[in-house]
Amino acid sequence: MEERLGIAGSGEIACGLAALAASRGAVVLWARSDRSAARVREAVRARGGEDAAIRVETDPGVLAGASFVVEAIVEDHEVKVGVLLELHRRLDPEAVLATTTSSLSIEALAEASGRPDRFLGFHVFNPVPKMPLVELAFPRAASQGTRRRALALCEALDKTGVEVPPDRPGFVVNRLLFPFLFDAVRLLEASGLDPEHVDTCMRLGAGHPMGPLALLDLVGLDIAEAIGDAIDADVPARVRAMAREGALGRKAGRGFYAYD
Repeated sequence: MEERLGIAGSGEIACGLAALAASRGAVVLWARSDRSAARVREAVRARGGEDAAIRVETDPGVLAGASFVVEAIVEDHEVKVGVLLELHRRLDPEAVLATTTSSLSIEALAEASGRPDRFLGFHVFNPVPKMPLVELAFPRAASQGTRRRALALCEALDKTGVEVPPDRPGFVVNRLLFPFLFDAVRLLEASGLDPEHVDTCMRLGAGHPMGPLALLDLVGLDIAEAIGDAIDADVPARVRAMAREGALGRKAGRGFYAYD
């Protein structure tokens, strides 16, 4: 991996990307609290990442030497802008800055980042080590060098990078996927089926690697709700209620399924 990869974030996507990249070269990760940093270290080990290849710190200065930094924090424009500006001030002028958002405006984030020519959307999918696609969303100002480097990083991570429209919320996958996932919730309620039965039908009958309800649990019901609102999908009342109750899926230990 030619790039010196940096990651800002401590959630599922950040941890999965760190674990994957650490098997291919040195990685630095900025977590914003000691608790988050400890969680990242544990998650990277659980995903088969190499401890010796990843440095996790709570000081954003750890990213100063990175040549390609991926921001993977909460889906909130103002919060992201604050972090992107912090990173912009610390990074070398030639460094590329990317965001994993799939629902916010890439053009607006690029403009706010301070380096629109070296900015892009780098939308990876959960679980990151297994999912081969990266949706690449380039703002109008992105240089050809930025495009080449993004594609080269995808190749180094054994991913396929596909360019998608930068300001269509949900890009391609989430725009098509989440209405389907929400329909599965409505079918569950209307039919009285167990979640496992719905998921088994879609795995065995449609060849899906994971059923829609298990996938919602993996994504997180709060994230699913936010994505649904961003793409103007009809979010089921049950999804909203589960998000309010804290039944967020795997990360909370309960969702459509119970987890140890």
